Amino acid sequence: MRASLIQIDVDPDESVNSRRQRAGSLVREQAGSDLVVLPELWPVGAFAYQSFEAEAEPLRGPTFEAMAKAASDAGVWLHAGSIVERDGGTLYNTTLLFSPDGELARSYRKIHRFGFDKGEAVMMGAGEELATVALPDTTLGLATCYDLRFPELFRSLADLGAETLVVSAGWPERRRSHWTLLAQARAVENQAYVLACATAGTHAGVEQCGHSIVVDPWGEVLAEAGAGEEILVVDFDPAKVGVTREQFPALKDRVLGLAPPR
Repeated sequence: MRASLIQIDVDPDESVNSRRQRAGSLVREQAGSDLVVLPELWPVGAFAYQSFEAEAEPLRGPTFEAMAKAASDAGVWLHAGSIVERDGGTLYNTTLLFSPDGELARSYRKIHRFGFDKGEAVMMGAGEELATVALPDTTLGLATCYDLRFPELFRSLADLGAETLVVSAGWPERRRSHWTLLAQARAVENQAYVLACATAGTHAGVEQCGHSIVVDPWGEVLAEAGAGEEILVVDFDPAKVGVTREQFPALKDRVLGLAPPR
C-alpha cells in the first residue's frame, strides 16, 4: 500500500483560496498512491485563531468541494486534513475523508482541543465520536494533533479495529521532540502503523515542525520528512499489523477494570 503525506507550507501571505487550489493540485499529482494525507487546518493555519470565524465553512463548503474533486480526479483515498467547520453557532476542527470516487467516507470532529483556557480550546466545540474507516487493505483510525497526547483515544481506535492510525497536525517546532516520540509510542503500544502529517512554514508567529512521519507496528520509522514543504511517499504492508500482533500478542494481556486502592 502506498501513502503520500503532503506536508504543505501554510504561508500567511497566500490566500486560503489559493492554497486550496494548490492543495488540490498536489493531491492530483499523487495519482497512483492508495492514500493521500493532508495536515490539520491547512486552509487557515492551526494557530491562526483570529481567522477562525472569518474562514469557517460548512462541512460541505468550498474545501469539501475542492477536495472531493481532487480525490476523484486522482482516484485516491484522501484524508483531507481538517477545516474550521461551522455548524449553527459552533465551530469545530473537522477532518474530512474521501473515497476514490470523491464521496465523503467519514468526518471526524477533534475531541481534544488545544489551548487550555484560550485559542481552540475556548473557540471550538469538542467532538464526541471516534472515527474509523475500512479501506480495502486496512482500517484507518482518525485523530488530530493534540489527540496524539492521549493514549486512551488510540487504544479505543485499536479496539474498534484500526490498524493504521492517521494523525493530521499543525504541531509547533518547539515541541518537535514530543511529536516524533508520541508518534512512535502510539505505534508501539497499539501495534499499528502511524501516519502523522504536519504542516510546514510559520503562521500566526508559530513556527511549524514539519517532520511528517510514518512508523510501523514495531515503532520503526519508515520515513520522515524535513522541516519544509515536502511530499513524503512511503510503501507499507498492512498485513504486518496482524503478523506483529500474532508474534507479540501483548494486547491480549491487558488488565481492565482494576479496582482503586482501599
